[in-house]
Amino acid sequence: MKYIIILGDGMADRPIQKLGNKTPLQIANIPNIDKLTKLGRTGMFQSVPLDMPPGSEVANLAVLGYDVHKVYEGRGVLEGASMGVEIAEGDLAMRCNLICIEDEKIKNHSAGHISTKESHILIDFLNEKLSNDYVKFHKGISFRHLLVVKNGNNDLQFTPPHDVPGTPFRDVMIKPTSKSGENTCNLLNDLILRSQDLLKDHPINMKRFAEGKDPANSVWFWSSGYKPSMKTLHEKFGISGAVISAVDIIKGLGIYAGMDVIEVVGATGLTDTNYEGKAEAAVEAIKTHDLVYLHVEATDEAGHAGDVELKIRALEYLDARVVKYVMEETSKMSEDISIAVLPDHATPCEVRTHTHDAVPFIIYNPKLEADEVSEYNEESCL
Repeated sequence: MKYIIILGDGMADRPIQKLGNKTPLQIANIPNIDKLTKLGRTGMFQSVPLDMPPGSEVANLAVLGYDVHKVYEGRGVLEGASMGVEIAEGDLAMRCNLICIEDEKIKNHSAGHISTKESHILIDFLNEKLSNDYVKFHKGISFRHLLVVKNGNNDLQFTPPHDVPGTPFRDVMIKPTSKSGENTCNLLNDLILRSQDLLKDHPINMKRFAEGKDPANSVWFWSSGYKPSMKTLHEKFGISGAVISAVDIIKGLGIYAGMDVIEVVGATGLTDTNYEGKAEAAVEAIKTHDLVYLHVEATDEAGHAGDVELKIRALEYLDARVVKYVMEETSKMSEDISIAVLPDHATPCEVRTHTHDAVPFIIYNPKLEADEVSEYNEESCL
């Protein structure tokens, strides 16, 4: 038996009034996922413990079978692995977003989904002005980057920027959780304020502003941690794995899990991603691996944007352009393939952030009898 997990990031939701108190999954036209539901077994999965933050870094670790209380060290170190950044013992790594602040409030967490090319120029500029022997920025993709603080203290309370759009930024800056964390806290908050002075008149931002785009006029730090101690999937389960994703956090998780990272041209993490390329890569990878983890980010970004129509469209793309192909091609293979479809967590459009809601799942195993559920959504799986 081999296994494919198709992970629609954040695709679970809550009933929305303008959808007649239905969820996007209940409204979307997803005949292929529904067909898989008829063939498989369903349920609800509490992917994130209630005492932990409902982030993708926790949820995807759980989906892959890890005890998150033991191995979770924040998303920064996972993204660092994907970037090829060596995290030394005692170094504190954290996500560094480029965000947009307007009228002293956080407008969005992504600087209007700034391009990777533009963001790299800004991160190089910040390194030139702010880095030293103890602090360094590392370039990622779009708005997602990394900061490493040598011998930083992790007694810190962060607020993810996607949780607080419209909030005065000074109200949600970093706070120490002990006396030991005060120096690192002060260092990070100072970097945020200094970045705002440096970025406000940068030519990249002046050009974006002139074009009606949101400027990347501040950095924002969150989800810090040290190098995790994780067993590989081979050590845990005796299997080989491959991961396909557009985002660094999932690639980094795959690296620590001992999985091969498969790059797909045109994979963006948004609704314009190369769905077909990812599906084809998954089918090809299952020929040489025991487990393929196919991650699609677009539904999560639609949830963060509060864009119900975009989320429905992203669900329909996932169904028609990924699940259909994977089902058709794996059915031709001589070896049995088990397929799971699920989100890592919910990202309800009306709250625009991750929640602890249990998520619906399907597991199709050709050796097991199907249950009576015939549609894939939060209500039917419950």
